Amino acid sequence: MEEKIKLSRIYIIATLLMMAVGIAALIAAFMGDPQRGWANVLLNNVYFVSLAAGALLFASIQRVTHSGWSAGFIRVPEAMAGFLPVAAILFLVMIFGAQSLYHWSHADAVAHDPLLAHKAPYLNLPFWSIRMGIYFALWILMFVIIRRLSVREDATGGLDIFKKLEHRAKVFIFIVIITFSFAMIDWVMSIDAHWYSTIFAIRNFVAAFHHSAIVITFIVLLMNQKGYFPFLNKSHLGDFSRYIFMLCIIWGYFWFAEFMLIWYANIPEETAYFLPRIRGEGWRFYFFANIAINWFLPFVLLMPRLPPGIKRC
Repeated sequence: MEEKIKLSRIYIIATLLMMAVGIAALIAAFMGDPQRGWANVLLNNVYFVSLAAGALLFASIQRVTHSGWSAGFIRVPEAMAGFLPVAAILFLVMIFGAQSLYHWSHADAVAHDPLLAHKAPYLNLPFWSIRMGIYFALWILMFVIIRRLSVREDATGGLDIFKKLEHRAKVFIFIVIITFSFAMIDWVMSIDAHWYSTIFAIRNFVAAFHHSAIVITFIVLLMNQKGYFPFLNKSHLGDFSRYIFMLCIIWGYFWFAEFMLIWYANIPEETAYFLPRIRGEGWRFYFFANIAINWFLPFVLLMPRLPPGIKRC
C-alpha cells in the first residue's frame, strides 16, 4: 500500500491521554506495591512482544507459502513487528525489577533451596539478561532485514528479492520458534521455578501467533472501514476466519494436552500451576474465561461458516 495512513487529531490526543493515564497508574502502583507494579510491566511487555513477534511470524509464513491473498496488507503485520525495538528497551528496564518477580534471583533463596541451586547455572540474573539480549537482537535483526527487503521489493520488484525474502522468512521462522519458546520459559514460567511443564512454552508460542492473527484481522477491517484496502472482499474475510479457526483449534489442543496430562499424572510439581487457578479465590472465573475466549467461542462461531463460494447441499 503506497498511501500513508493519516491519524486524526482526536485519535492522537486520545492516544496521548491514555498513555498519560497508564504512566500515572504505573507510578501509583510502584508507590503502593512495587511487586504488583513490576508484575504488570512484565504482563504488558510479554503480551505486546507476543503480538509483535507473532505478526512477523504471520508475515514470514505468507512469504514462505507464496500466499497472494495477504500481499495487499502485508504492511500491517510488518508495522506491528516494528514494536520489537521499543519492547527491547522496555525489557531492559525489567532487569531492575527482576528481584521483585523471580525468587531465583535472590542468593539467600537459592542457598536454602536445593531445586533452585540445581537450576542456578541457567536461572541466574546475568545469564537471564544475556539470553534476553540475544532474543531481541535476533528478532530485531530479522525484522530489519525482512522489512528492508519488503520495501525494496515494492520499489524495484524482481524475482531475486522475492527469493531473498522467502529465504529470510524461513530463517526467522526457525529462529522465533526456538527463541520465543525459551523466552516464555525465562520470562513467565520461571516466576515459579518449582513448576514443571513441557508444553507451556510451545502453548504460549501458539497463543502469540493466534492473538497476533486476530489483531491483524481487526486492524485490516478497521482500516478498510476508513477507506484503506478497497480490494478487500469476502474471500479475504474467509481466509482470515480460517486462519483464526485453525489457530484456535491448535491452541485448544495444546492447552488440553498440557492440562489433561498434568491432571492425569497428578504430580505435585506439575499441579502447583493449575490448583491455585481452579480452586483459588478470584481466579476460577478467569481460568475458564481463558478457555472460552481463546477456544470455545471462536470454534462455535466460526465452525458453521462455510468458505465463500461453497454452497450447502
